Amino acid sequence: MEEIVPKLKTRFEYSSSMQVPRITKICLNQGLGRATADKKIIDAAIEELTLLTGQRATQTVATKDISNFKLRKGVAIGAKVTLRGDKMYEFLDRLISVALPRTRDFRGVKSSGFDGHGNFTFGVKEQIIFPEIDLDKVKQINGMDITFVTTAQTNEEAKALLESFGFPFTK
Repeated sequence: MEEIVPKLKTRFEYSSSMQVPRITKICLNQGLGRATADKKIIDAAIEELTLLTGQRATQTVATKDISNFKLRKGVAIGAKVTLRGDKMYEFLDRLISVALPRTRDFRGVKSSGFDGHGNFTFGVKEQIIFPEIDLDKVKQINGMDITFVTTAQTNEEAKALLESFGFPFTK
């Protein structure tokens, strides 16, 4: 952060270093629609997310009934974890330096995942790109969504912040 703050302060001409955007949290989310039939899928996903992040993951439940998906209110349908502080920066470092380069045919992450308010979301198709996960214990390959929540006001500021951390966007 000592190198990033001065660069962003001069680039966007902030009057105070407190105006420089920061990453507040990283959220990992796995939606597991198949878990309505088998509860072991949720347990495996929670264990994998806990192993990845070093923080206990929680299960997410359906908020309403949807008959087309055979879904009932209160049924577990996914797993999530929210990282803040040191664990967040540690996960960001492992994601950028180890996990993303292990993705097949990796050329960078598309920058189309910004929401207009400085937050960035992208998807990972396989959880096995993380070296913490033992391939022999994986029963099912699941994807996940990773969201970076920042204090940036615009997409441009958020992209500059993530690029200064070394995030590999496509050109």
